[in-house]
Amino acid sequence: MATYMTFSFYLLLCVFSCGNCWIPRIINGRPKGGMLGAPKVAHDVKTPPAQWFTQRLDHFDGANVQRWSQRYFVNDTFYKSGGPIFLMIGGEGPANPVWMVEGTWIHYAQTFGAICVMLEHRYYGESHPVKDLSIGNMRFLNSRQALADLANFIDGFKVIYSQKYNFNNKNNKLITFGGSYPGSLSAWFRSKYPYMVDGAVATSAPIYAQLDFMEYLDVVTDALDTTGPGCNQEIMNATQTMSAWWGQPDKRAEMESMFKLCDKIDPDNILDRAGFFSNLAGNFEGVVQYNKDNRAFEGAIGTDITLDKLCDVMTDFTRGSPIERYAYVNTWLLKTYSQSCLDFKYDKMIDDMTKTDWNSSAGEGGRQWMYQTCAEFGWFQSSDCKKQAFSHEFPVNFSCIQCMDIFEKSMDCTFIDANIKDTNQYYGGRIISVTKVVFPNGSIDPWHAMGVTEDISPDATAIYIDGTAHCANMYPPADNDSPQLTAARQHIGDLIEKWLQ
Repeated sequence: MATYMTFSFYLLLCVFSCGNCWIPRIINGRPKGGMLGAPKVAHDVKTPPAQWFTQRLDHFDGANVQRWSQRYFVNDTFYKSGGPIFLMIGGEGPANPVWMVEGTWIHYAQTFGAICVMLEHRYYGESHPVKDLSIGNMRFLNSRQALADLANFIDGFKVIYSQKYNFNNKNNKLITFGGSYPGSLSAWFRSKYPYMVDGAVATSAPIYAQLDFMEYLDVVTDALDTTGPGCNQEIMNATQTMSAWWGQPDKRAEMESMFKLCDKIDPDNILDRAGFFSNLAGNFEGVVQYNKDNRAFEGAIGTDITLDKLCDVMTDFTRGSPIERYAYVNTWLLKTYSQSCLDFKYDKMIDDMTKTDWNSSAGEGGRQWMYQTCAEFGWFQSSDCKKQAFSHEFPVNFSCIQCMDIFEKSMDCTFIDANIKDTNQYYGGRIISVTKVVFPNGSIDPWHAMGVTEDISPDATAIYIDGTAHCANMYPPADNDSPQLTAARQHIGDLIEKWLQ
């Protein structure tokens, strides 16, 4: 475990004031809106209306009688009597109804005459089980409660619509779908509730919890190497210069201008420094994670920025020194996301993330996802990988300190690591005991390092898609799809057909 920041030194830096608060574009691998994005479809498309299911607040306390309303969507356009139920599992963002009419699973639904249902994850989107996001209220936010939500919902859904759709437990088989964290839920649901699920697609699913996800930048580094020689070296040259300039007043001022910083640099604030280097690495992390995925149908921002284009900038010597090229990338991303300056002040981020109102910027999902990573999963994308080029300025302890400041002082690395071990013991980690699950992963998706990339058994198989990124097989087919991606979609369809027989 990295120990670059001692707790005693951290205490000296914890008196902060908040000006304009902010949350990073990407937190622990999660962009704003969730890992599947927040669709903004440019063309006219009719989506099904939201419906609401009465859910238990705590499935594991029989004395708790509290209830709440969970949002879901239904598309019965392709349903044929006796056909299967396809359930898309919601995750760390709003359940957007565009997914009810778009995506690969809709093509499968057409093929197999399935009814499509999507259930929003508790605490995300409009599914608010509690009045606010205070610490006491967040104890019901975890994957185990989410799986119990799914089980309760499935039983209730079949009862509510039994007459309308002539549901029969023997004929109407259930297939679950999920991408990223919902992919994990898809696999875990099949594992924990096998009598309810006839097959599960677990796309880009991190199923092994880990405190220090140093492999994330390891994969990013390898992905950048695929563009040709020199990209990582130029990034390293830039970050080494930045580290040296941090202690020089005139050079700090130059960096403030060059990187369009929102605030002056405090050279003694090691947490600001970690945030600065981490956010700049995030410019590359976000692009690599979604590189060339067909997200344009969502209207997602920045789909034209690929790792090839980033590396073209970093290796273009006509654009000046390595640090100037690194700054150019930052300006490009700021402009793309309509940001006037780069925020990096730790106190501002903490102030924003501790807001508990559902309508706050943190309530969009960043606070909830941070809580789940602190309480269950870890997956902290640190700079502890030795070979990566983005500096070693944001070690894993930087993430643990955030957990302590945002939630509880007891949430240090040791506490979080104990929770992570419990998660792996409960679900099985990489040796999960499961059948009738397929695990598609992309080779340049950093999350594949926490997933299943080799067959567990003949009935729990992996599909490793060369050259693709996060959840690529879930998006609608595109003309420029690789043969490997096309084959992966076909393979998944063949497995669904087998499960439905």
